[in-house]
Amino acid sequence: MGKPLIHRSPMPGLGLSMGVTLTMLSLVVLLPIGALLLKGAHYGAAGIWETVNRERVWAALFLSFRLSLFAAAFNLIFGVLLAWVLVRYRFPGRRILDAAVDLPFALPTAVAGISLTALYAPNGAFGQLAAEVGWKIAYTQWGIFIALVFVGLPFVTRTVQPVIEEIEREVEEASATLGATRLHTLRHVILPMLTPAALTGFALALARAVGEYGSVIFIAGNIPLVTEIAPLLIIIQLEEFNYDAAAAIGIAMLLISFAMLLVINLIQVWSRRRIGYV
Repeated sequence: MGKPLIHRSPMPGLGLSMGVTLTMLSLVVLLPIGALLLKGAHYGAAGIWETVNRERVWAALFLSFRLSLFAAAFNLIFGVLLAWVLVRYRFPGRRILDAAVDLPFALPTAVAGISLTALYAPNGAFGQLAAEVGWKIAYTQWGIFIALVFVGLPFVTRTVQPVIEEIEREVEEASATLGATRLHTLRHVILPMLTPAALTGFALALARAVGEYGSVIFIAGNIPLVTEIAPLLIIIQLEEFNYDAAAAIGIAMLLISFAMLLVINLIQVWSRRRIGYV
């Protein structure tokens, strides 16, 4: 006999928990995506391509995904470093800094956008300093990048932090006892254990950045072909009651996001197998 498809637990409730899980998954994920695809199917492949194959749309898609990748990569590095500092070191204000990491989760995105614009506008605290050296931040792509970094940083830090807490200091001490340098220990002992969690945080930060609207719309400037993001194009189409075009741009974003997350998941599976997790 072959292996069973479902491995039952000694605890009862499989049917109930499976039913609740599938119901919530359908309501929250599958039905909205299905409705979007159904709208696109009604519009037709030719109509979708005609809507997406415009200079303004391609520029917005390229801007959104490019800056999202850059922001997620920055958060991957800085978020891991921040998590390491919060776990491994004790210093005054550490608890305050640890609590501040969750601020983007609690802060409404519109409030975050207004706050960042006030800080980085030409007459803002940081914007004035940048203007003195001839650097403009707000209403440029740099402003969008900063907003995406702000909203995505907690995803990496909070994903990696529990893993760092589980790494015993004896592992590093054993590596040093065997003659390994700090760099060798970091590359061959610490980073392999952090890679799966770090990639998960990277994927979450990327997914949040791609669809971010509220914190970006105020600081971007929304100049077509320059600082206009793809979610804004969808909002514009909806305000004009052009639901087919909005669905077409949404499907394009969905396909690109799916391809990017698929690549990240494949890299994550490879990293887990490499260190013997699966």
